[in-house]
Amino acid sequence: MATTAPQTDVPEAAEAAMGLDMVLVDAARGPLRRLMPPAGTTLRFGAALAQRPGAVVRRTGELAQELGRIAVGRSEMAPGRKDKRFADPAWSGNPLLRRAMQTHLATARTAWELIDDAGLGWQDDERIRFTATNLVDALAPSNVPVLNPLGWKALIDTGGRNVVQGLRRMAADLATPPRVPSMVEPDAFTVGEDLAVTPGQVVFRTDVFELIRYRPTTETVREVPLLMVPPTINKYYIADLAPGRSIVEHYVAAGQQVFMMSWRNPDERHADWDLDTYGQAVVDAMDAVEQASGSERVALQAFCSGGIIAAMVLAHLAAQGGQDRVAAASFAVTVLDWARAGTVTALMDPDAVRAATERSRRKGYLDGAQLAEVFAWLRPNDLIWNYWVNNYLQGKPPPNFDILFWNADTTRMTAALHRDFIDIALGNALTEPGAATMLGTPVDLSSVTVDSYVTAGIADHLCPWQACYRSTQLLGGTSRFILSTSGHIASLVNPPGNPKATFQVADDTPPDPQEWLSRATTEQGSWWPDFTAWLGERCGDEVPAPTDLAGGLEVLGTAPGTYVFDK
Repeated sequence: MATTAPQTDVPEAAEAAMGLDMVLVDAARGPLRRLMPPAGTTLRFGAALAQRPGAVVRRTGELAQELGRIAVGRSEMAPGRKDKRFADPAWSGNPLLRRAMQTHLATARTAWELIDDAGLGWQDDERIRFTATNLVDALAPSNVPVLNPLGWKALIDTGGRNVVQGLRRMAADLATPPRVPSMVEPDAFTVGEDLAVTPGQVVFRTDVFELIRYRPTTETVREVPLLMVPPTINKYYIADLAPGRSIVEHYVAAGQQVFMMSWRNPDERHADWDLDTYGQAVVDAMDAVEQASGSERVALQAFCSGGIIAAMVLAHLAAQGGQDRVAAASFAVTVLDWARAGTVTALMDPDAVRAATERSRRKGYLDGAQLAEVFAWLRPNDLIWNYWVNNYLQGKPPPNFDILFWNADTTRMTAALHRDFIDIALGNALTEPGAATMLGTPVDLSSVTVDSYVTAGIADHLCPWQACYRSTQLLGGTSRFILSTSGHIASLVNPPGNPKATFQVADDTPPDPQEWLSRATTEQGSWWPDFTAWLGERCGDEVPAPTDLAGGLEVLGTAPGTYVFDK
């Protein structure tokens, strides 16, 4: 029986370390620093192994025996079923390539075993595993031009043109940030023509955001409108991708009034925009939505970093006696409790945090291209080395994919917001009433008593689902938790009709996420219809669909607006 060695056998602790806070620190300092753990961690790892010489000798001996079997062609080591790097038959059929692959897998397995044997504390363990994961992935023989059979086949098929095209693509990628292989061609899509095409109008604008109101497609709509708060790290149209894959399109078709905030792409002039600035923007958007719709209440749905801001605004409203303005709240892939959720304390020392915030302070912002680079290095096999092989070794253009085009359409983050997010994560401030403030009000999330709908992705490397789940314990109202398939973005862009789509749900939300998982049942299909049904129950009666989208406001343009085009 073959011995299977998955290419990324990363324990839960290491996966949980890939959090938004770490991304924000790494983006300012440079992601390649992750290839070398802090000196203290390295010393403690070495000391731990020195105290376990028997384990080192045993692992070394096992590796030597496996390498011996590999050399004589008797090894049964094989990649995991989901390991696409070695899917070409040549890796198993060619004796040289098979030995190269098996040597890599055997060495990687020994590395994980030695880390297990070291018995480090959780912080050092996560740091070492992070480094080991990136180094092991980078050293895979599939990344070596003279070994990868796909490169040789392309060389024969194209008469050598793949080499020229691959070098051209590499030169173009290295010339400008984020200096990683392109995941999509820059002209693959056009915003406003292929993406972000749901009809609507811009009805309000400030220096910070534009407000888009989408045109109803049903004769009646729910009385209470939905205000969507997108991430501050990327552009809003992750919620309005191509037709058939647009969250906004689905909500509108379900009879929901929908408004969308489109953040301005800030530059050095906006360095002082902080959490209060963005919180006030949400309040301003709520005011505008109420004026345009005539409703005294709104529902909120916020994504990722937008969810952090929205939750703090809700706590502010609760303290000010204004929580009745909100009919319901939804938090998608949002972490409010940062304990063991990729915290800076696990991966970064205080000097690193200070260096990161100081660098963005001097520049006035955190560059979106730097964020994109770090995001790519979170999943190097999928987002770096896969495209290394496709773009450079095979000389092929990357396939066109709307999510990756959106991901490459980067935005900046103001220096003050960068600082505030890191401060909240570092102190896990939202778990302690009064440890953080919003618009001068101490934040107590337990005072947020509106019903909430919380979603997460089971394979999310940025916001682990267990961390998202803990929002149900912080918020004071009744929560419905949905665990979707896939990762951070694919769990959101999950339209009905996908035969592989499922989500898990349970009747209640006990304190332990694993207990919730044991109680949860699996439902076939997308969570979108489940959410619109849940939202509809909280958004009042059906009323005739409005024909005047501006209401008491002014039409300033058509969707997708102007801020979405800021570079």
